[in-house]
Amino acid sequence: MNYAAVFSIALAATTLAACQREVVVAPAPPPAVVTVPVPGPAGPAGVPGSTGLTGNTGSPGFTGSTGATGATGDAGRMGNTGDTGQPGSTGDTGATGNTGDTGATGQRGRTGDTVIVVPPTQTR
Repeated sequence: MNYAAVFSIALAATTLAACQREVVVAPAPPPAVVTVPVPGPAGPAGVPGSTGLTGNTGSPGFTGSTGATGATGDAGRMGNTGDTGQPGSTGDTGATGNTGDTGATGQRGRTGDTVIVVPPTQTR
């Protein structure tokens, strides 16, 4: 029994040691190369653009309205006109007419007759 426990511990230690690997360190990447553009000689001139279209002619303005006629000069001195007369008086109001007669009163209604219905009896 003592051998079994020792053997198990040795087997576990060997198994764990066999699984352990060394850490691999990757080398640093080389520095990035930055390309700087250098201006070259200027190219030939481009073709000139076409001439733009001529704008539309504006509409002619409206003719102004005719001015008002000037005032006529004063006529010669004329005679005075007469004063306007006073308005007439209002006429009197007519008398109120008499009240008409009240119509005759109708007769009082009579009470109705009472009718008793007796169902027929059965004879045996």
